[in-house]
Amino acid sequence: MIQFILNDRLVQTVKHPGMALLDFIRYEKNLTGTKIGCREGDCGACSILVGEWVQGKLRYQSATSCLMALGHAHRKHIVTIEGINSDNLTPVQKAFAEEGATQCGFCTPGFVVSLTGYCVSDNVNDGSAIDAINGNICRCTGYKSIQRAAQQVQTVMDTRNQESAVSFAVHHGMVPDYFLSIPERLAALQESHTLQTSDDARILGGGTDLFVQQHDQMTEASWQFPGHQDALRLIRKEGDICVMGGAVTVSDLAASEIFRYHFPGLDRYIKLVSSTPIRHMATIAGNFTNASPIGDFSIFFLALDARLTLSKQGRQRELPLRAFFRDYKLIDKDPGEIITEIRFRLPSADDRFHFEKVSKRTHLDIASVNAAISLRMSGGMILEAGVSAGGVAPVPAFLPKSSALLANQYPSPELLETMIGSVQSEIRPISDARGSVEYKRLLLSQLIRAHFMELFPGMAPSFIPTH
Repeated sequence: MIQFILNDRLVQTVKHPGMALLDFIRYEKNLTGTKIGCREGDCGACSILVGEWVQGKLRYQSATSCLMALGHAHRKHIVTIEGINSDNLTPVQKAFAEEGATQCGFCTPGFVVSLTGYCVSDNVNDGSAIDAINGNICRCTGYKSIQRAAQQVQTVMDTRNQESAVSFAVHHGMVPDYFLSIPERLAALQESHTLQTSDDARILGGGTDLFVQQHDQMTEASWQFPGHQDALRLIRKEGDICVMGGAVTVSDLAASEIFRYHFPGLDRYIKLVSSTPIRHMATIAGNFTNASPIGDFSIFFLALDARLTLSKQGRQRELPLRAFFRDYKLIDKDPGEIITEIRFRLPSADDRFHFEKVSKRTHLDIASVNAAISLRMSGGMILEAGVSAGGVAPVPAFLPKSSALLANQYPSPELLETMIGSVQSEIRPISDARGSVEYKRLLLSQLIRAHFMELFPGMAPSFIPTH
């Protein structure tokens, strides 16, 4: 039985865990303020808040309920627009009214929920109020009035200081008083049973791609949810090795102090990947197993030479991520195996790492081509390199010849030009909706050049071709 708190009420249901939470909210509970829009996680009309215990703390994040399985709600607090409403307008709702930030009104509940999620978040790395609504689309207003409304909310939030996010939000009328009782109620709910699954159950990480591709088939399979296991949500250090659990989400990674210290460009990289609510849901391991040739985190971790631990019924095996991708959408993973750990060596103070991505839209889009480079350095010399690229082969591509070419070399314009030639010999792009073969080849060459200019800024002018 699935149990969770929906707004202020305990819900117990035996509905199929693979049912979209959006459908349960609307058709089983008649909470129709959560709208059906794109069913692909792009428009944000179905936005909800998800409160859950993570590493001993209650955390709220926004999510798109069209891509969230009912089983994912187990032992969590799910908040719809109805669960935010009270007798008076909240500061978020008032800001929308005062700034004329709603016209037809269809998208408004989603915007209000997402902004309210920002107000109840304790994560100091969540960015701004504007960032909180980057997964919401409005087709009426032109966004300027919505931006002004968000700025009103930001002005209030800037006064919060060290106060607990939920306490602050309740005190300022952003959420109802019942939110103060949720930590105790949710803690009690953690003692309830885990969801029972069969031996042949499929693994469902975030589901952000699977629900788009197989929405109608999700209730025809048995599922297990690795995100319910706290151990699989951890990121830790073992010496110079980082160990990530198989259910770590993109937002978990973005908030990790380990990642933020060792990858100074992390904030910029993360903003190139999907939207805030999708990052809250999507898992790194899911990005691997989806095996898209342009998977952003597949490219990121290929450059870092990550290793995977796969587990099934008490048995474990390890393999390099670079050996995981066999062919287009074909991976070295048996049915029932789950990625339980991802390991890689953290960059030292002397080492360099850089990630680039180009897409039709700068944000909220899949890549035309993406690329990453990891350099182990000493005394200005490149000792070892990892170079990867997406959108240029049937799989996320590690480029072994180009990587080896950089070893034991000092960066120079000549080395860069030689490397670009090597990269061109290793890739096999095809023409598709995201660009022609010629365009992708040129684009990757420019991204390699961008790597060098970013990592060796003192030499940047010399990396610009003169012809």
